[in-house]
Amino acid sequence: MNSFPQQLLQKYNVPAPRYTSYPTVPLWLDDLNEIGWISLVKKAYEDFGEEEGVTLYIHLPYCESLCTYCGCNKRITKNHSVETPYITTIMNEWEAYLKIFEGKPKLAGIHLGGGTPTFFSPESLQEMLGFIIESSDVMPDAEFSFEGHPNNTTRGHLQTLFDLGFRRVSYGIQDFNEEVQKAIHRIQPFERVKEATDVAREIGYKSINFDLIYGLPHQNLQTIADTFEKVATLKPDRIAFYSYAHLPSAFPAQKSFEQHLPIESQKRALYEKGKEILAQMGYLEVGMDHFALPNDPLYLSKINKTLHRNFMGYTTSPSKILIGLGNSSISDVYYGYAQNTKEIDLYKEQISLGHFALSKGHIMSKEDIKTRNLILQLICNQEAQWDFCYYSLLGKKNWDKLKTFKEEGLIEFDTTGIKVKSEGLPFIRNICMVFDLRMQAKETEKFGFSKAI
Repeated sequence: MNSFPQQLLQKYNVPAPRYTSYPTVPLWLDDLNEIGWISLVKKAYEDFGEEEGVTLYIHLPYCESLCTYCGCNKRITKNHSVETPYITTIMNEWEAYLKIFEGKPKLAGIHLGGGTPTFFSPESLQEMLGFIIESSDVMPDAEFSFEGHPNNTTRGHLQTLFDLGFRRVSYGIQDFNEEVQKAIHRIQPFERVKEATDVAREIGYKSINFDLIYGLPHQNLQTIADTFEKVATLKPDRIAFYSYAHLPSAFPAQKSFEQHLPIESQKRALYEKGKEILAQMGYLEVGMDHFALPNDPLYLSKINKTLHRNFMGYTTSPSKILIGLGNSSISDVYYGYAQNTKEIDLYKEQISLGHFALSKGHIMSKEDIKTRNLILQLICNQEAQWDFCYYSLLGKKNWDKLKTFKEEGLIEFDTTGIKVKSEGLPFIRNICMVFDLRMQAKETEKFGFSKAI
């Protein structure tokens, strides 16, 4: 098992962005109105849409019960009458984008997230997705995926989505230990996960991902080993092994178990143990938190240096246009970002009135675009190139930070670029922060980022 000097782990285990965007959401300038957003979307589609198409993220926020560890935007209800008004609003929002595209847009992918997408009935999903797909020109290599809860992802869900073109499903497992599951209010027996996995494969899904979390209450090296032993019997194509983000001020339910959380050194040991077992199982590291089998397209993208990262995490899609539908969803159209309002009723009201339900946004400057490209290269390929102008832009304080990383054996760099060594991978978020000029400009402010390690 790899080990890192304890002083480095303590030094760099500070709040840091996950860099699914740059600038990160709390640092957006909020300088975008509806007219400006329409203009940015139109420009992006004219520049990139014909070749790369549009990827959709659809946020489906409802859950029947609260998982106390969860940091997602969700609403807890057992009332399924909420389905029809919500999917109607999604379709109306998509119609508004169709007017901007002025015709059938090329569709590069769809991802359903939440909440719990499988809270919605197969019939509701069929109605919503059928409308979106019929109004689009689906590209030959389009990737459709969804997040499924093993407890309520039925054969009907899997078959309906497969018939619509979905070939990848991601199951939120988190941990198989019963004590851990009780603490986080996520009870799902191994047998139910196995059934959901087996049915997906029987129907024809080509890629199955498991989400696992380390740093949860009551976890220890033995429970992690036991969880991975069970995972090995199901052999998913991809595994996301996430760090639990403890932010009780934002998500009060997390307070219910915080006295049972592992301390920082124990949490890191959990990750190293999991990573060691993953290697033994034949999984290869793709990027921060992500692992895949050698023949998986995600790993092949890493090898070919075509891996991309956006608000959905690592992806093989090259599309520069990500449109978010639904409350709280975030759109990235290369020239700017926009986020929908988080409040479901306000979202529905704004769309019903014929407006985009935007709550905040950011117009990218040339410097932003250059910095984003560099951070994307670092976090996807662990190396990046820069020109002399950028080299001089960082300033002495940041070059001193880079020199320290180099002295600590974490990176190599010169006047042409930077490379993160294998020893530096656990600190990739810290390294990216060196280039985050917008955050440095507001260094006196505090943001609600999870810890880096």
